[in-house]
Amino acid sequence: MPDDQELIEQILAGDHEQYRQIVDRYKGKIVGYLYRMIGNMPDAQDLAQDVFIKTFYRLHDYRPEYRFSSWLYRIASNHCFDEMRKRKRTEQVEIDEEQLIDPDTPETTLLKKERDAELERSIMLLDEEYREVFVLFYIHRLSYREISERLTLSESSVQMRLFRARKKMKDSLTKTMGGGAIYEMLHV
Repeated sequence: MPDDQELIEQILAGDHEQYRQIVDRYKGKIVGYLYRMIGNMPDAQDLAQDVFIKTFYRLHDYRPEYRFSSWLYRIASNHCFDEMRKRKRTEQVEIDEEQLIDPDTPETTLLKKERDAELERSIMLLDEEYREVFVLFYIHRLSYREISERLTLSESSVQMRLFRARKKMKDSLTKTMGGGAIYEMLHV
């Protein structure tokens, strides 16, 4: 399978069908990232489609000395923030109660779902700059260096944002769930 750079060269040479491989390679990761940022799967899928269209038309701007995935995530991040600013998102994240209740599951499964839902709510309440770093670190399991490259920040800025995100998460979750579950979730 050709690497990103080979595919980009083929696309720029006129073989636009090769872009399908780029989309297939990164679609799941980009949709997942956008979902964690905005908390709504249909919107995340729509935004991902926009990101891939925008990326296709801006492919000539890509500089091969940087990783393509970092460039793609930067476009996704910028597009997501632009969309969130347009919406001026102030509403609370609403969780469909039916998703939390399944009469056939044991009580522990229900408690885990409730805890996970509260964690998702708390993530959505983070400021955008902190949420982005938090999602990339904890959900996508990226290193400080990888986050630094994707967001064009210094590693120390990434660490500081992650520190502040953890603190805000801890404060938020302590108010809603009590302190014990915090350390289990965040390993802080």
